[in-house]
Amino acid sequence: MDHQNARHCFFERTGPSDFAATPLVQGAWNRTEQHIAPALGLIAHAIESDQRQRREDALRLGRLSYDILGTIPIGPVAVDVAVLRPGRTIELVEARMSYDGRPVVLARAWLMQTFDTAAIAGTSFPALPPPGAIAAWDMSTVWAGACIGSMELRREEIGTGRAKAWLRTNVELLVGEDTSPTANMLALADIANGIAVRMPPERVAFPNLDLTIHLLRSPLQGWLGLDTTVSFGPNGIGLTHSIMHDSAGVLGSIVQSLTVRPR
Repeated sequence: MDHQNARHCFFERTGPSDFAATPLVQGAWNRTEQHIAPALGLIAHAIESDQRQRREDALRLGRLSYDILGTIPIGPVAVDVAVLRPGRTIELVEARMSYDGRPVVLARAWLMQTFDTAAIAGTSFPALPPPGAIAAWDMSTVWAGACIGSMELRREEIGTGRAKAWLRTNVELLVGEDTSPTANMLALADIANGIAVRMPPERVAFPNLDLTIHLLRSPLQGWLGLDTTVSFGPNGIGLTHSIMHDSAGVLGSIVQSLTVRPR
């Protein structure tokens, strides 16, 4: 591999289902572990690649739900994909990411046939101000790690646990391969949990156990917009909820379950 290029990507392929993480995946909670965001994008890419190999028609991703089974050291991972419910117009696909033979992420995706519903399309979710209307924010003032450091962010803090933000990165998800706007967006989605901090992370840990994304349509390449609310319950359980946007408007939603642990 070209090590110069490796400095500008999150992963490199080392085999049909094997990948090596680069130092740019370094996490926010622990610098010896991967930030889960790029890994989730890699899993989405594996699901899309598997579908292209299996069928000539393209089903559209409607929902992708990830369960995060444990932390991932910065190193090699494997991603395996299986079809659980085959179908002509709808499929349910499962992907498993493993580190050193240990499952670390399980994902299930509903893939759907598309129909022309442009005449009845609409939503009541409010629009986000465009990126140029929101001030730049250095996320590394709150969060550590190379992954966060690679992000460009703009953020408007609305209140405790409420923020509107736009983010993007110039780091490739997987060097030497075309990755879709959907996979690239999913490599950013998990960062939603860090943009509307309810309590400083040095006082309260609130990592997410999962991430579920619902899409109204395929995203456009570029900025990902987030209208995010973070809530903590009274018994150590929290919720991060975000409405996603891109330059064309409302895109879908992200929901993350949190384990909230005062330090």
